[in-house]
Amino acid sequence: MAILIGLAILGAGVALLRMMASMRPKEETPPEDVDALDVYFVCGECGTELRVERLGELQVPRHCGEQMHVERRAAAT
Repeated sequence: MAILIGLAILGAGVALLRMMASMRPKEETPPEDVDALDVYFVCGECGTELRVERLGELQVPRHCGEQMHVERRAAAT
C-alpha cells in the first residue's frame, strides 16, 4: 500500500512540474539585423574577432577557453 501511495505522489509531482514548465511564456524575439553596425565577438586572450551580422538569442562563443565579449562599433562609412 505504501508503494502505491509513493507512486501516486511521484506521479502527481511529475505532472505538476510538467504543467508549470508548459505555462512559462515562450518569447521568441526576431533576430536583430546589426549589419549597419559593426558588431564583433572578441576574445580577450588572443584578440580573435568574429563579425556578427544578426543577433538572435545571444550565445556567446568560447575561444581560448574563455567567453568572448561583444563589441559594438560605429559602422565604417
